[in-house]
Amino acid sequence: MLGIWMTGIVGAATIGALTNVINGQVSELYYRTILHWHSVENIQRAIIAQGVFEGLICGLILSTLFTAVIAVVSGARCSYALGARFVSGLFATVFACWVLGGVLAIGLVWLSPEFYCSHFIGVPSGVAEQLRYAWVGGSIWGVQFGGVAVTFLFMALFRAKWRSLHSQLPFSN
Repeated sequence: MLGIWMTGIVGAATIGALTNVINGQVSELYYRTILHWHSVENIQRAIIAQGVFEGLICGLILSTLFTAVIAVVSGARCSYALGARFVSGLFATVFACWVLGGVLAIGLVWLSPEFYCSHFIGVPSGVAEQLRYAWVGGSIWGVQFGGVAVTFLFMALFRAKWRSLHSQLPFSN
């Protein structure tokens, strides 16, 4: 269980770092505006550190919840290999949520730049910069909200898988 828990935490920090590496290349302006990092000299490093930090916090909370459910459902008998497969699938799905969130935000800007500018903080005036800014904001929402939803989804999937594996055994509950 400890290995599954740690894999979840480290994986979330890695996703935070990776997505912020990409997002930092797409729009530094987003981070300067939203986090008030106007005087940050090495902004790319700060953006990555922010991703690791947020990933660690989310990973700690969600991995604790996910591992607790695995422990309860399996009676703490789940192998690391099985747990890690679910954690890997969870992370792949969270990465897809990151992409989906970015695409949806870009779609919102494309559909109505006026609406986007009036409902979100610090949106730049140029269309190209709005699209980059929207990608970053949307992808962050995608990974955060998606991460929570996907964690619950994968807890249910694990429960179903565990029950199907053990319902075939004689004398199982």
